Amino acid sequence: MSSRGKTRAKASPKSRSSRAGLQFSVGRVHRLMRNANYADRIGAGASVLLAAVLEYLSAEILELAGNAAKDNKKIIIMPRHLQLAIRNDEELNKLLEGVTIAQGGVLPNIQAVLLHHSLYVCQV
Repeated sequence: MSSRGKTRAKASPKSRSSRAGLQFSVGRVHRLMRNANYADRIGAGASVLLAAVLEYLSAEILELAGNAAKDNKKIIIMPRHLQLAIRNDEELNKLLEGVTIAQGGVLPNIQAVLLHHSLYVCQV
């Protein structure tokens, strides 16, 4: 028997993001890569890989920032928590060393020379 007369149920279309198991939109990343004119042609796997990398980095930063917010007894992640998360992680700090986070502040740090000097003054 041939399958000419039989009608097949059409599979519902699945997005490339769902096929890749990602939350970030693979189609949007692909469109942005095409419109940015990085190259004449963009392979199908390039946008999947870039979306996966962006999703991983975002999840990593948000997890560390959430931990920093929890340490400060806050339930909302603020720019200060992002700054603390990035600067306390060696690899993220190296990746984002030239980035300025608005309202992020600085890491708490007192130089040892100043601590030694203040102890000396107090003992006199």
